[in-house]
Amino acid sequence: MRRFDVAAGILWNGTEVLIARRHDHDHQGGRWEFPGGKQDAGETIEACLRREFMEELGIEVEVGRLWRALTHRYPDRTVTLNFFFCRHVSGEPRALEVSEWRWVPPQALADLEFVEGDGPVLPDLIRDLLESRA
Repeated sequence: MRRFDVAAGILWNGTEVLIARRHDHDHQGGRWEFPGGKQDAGETIEACLRREFMEELGIEVEVGRLWRALTHRYPDRTVTLNFFFCRHVSGEPRALEVSEWRWVPPQALADLEFVEGDGPVLPDLIRDLLESRA
């Protein structure tokens, strides 16, 4: 079984979080995710996340603290997901390697169909983001 290390970015503007929808032809196609992707050989997980934000959305981010890490098994692969909080540095989001993107309030995350690996963190993330506004 193939194994991947994946970086996922939580880009929070204080009221909304940025999410992206995968192209229909991609693995878990049509579902929402937090921007990011697979780590390349010789690349740090933080560098991976900066690269993925630029490739997928055309924006530069600063990678902050690791919020959560978990391993998820799909039928054909195992992924270790590393969720980092990020800060927007420059650029305006554009759908470059995703079908669309959105800024959404935390409570809206529960109503969207996310990739399987992101699903388990949604309740805790919603709680943490709402508490950070208090």
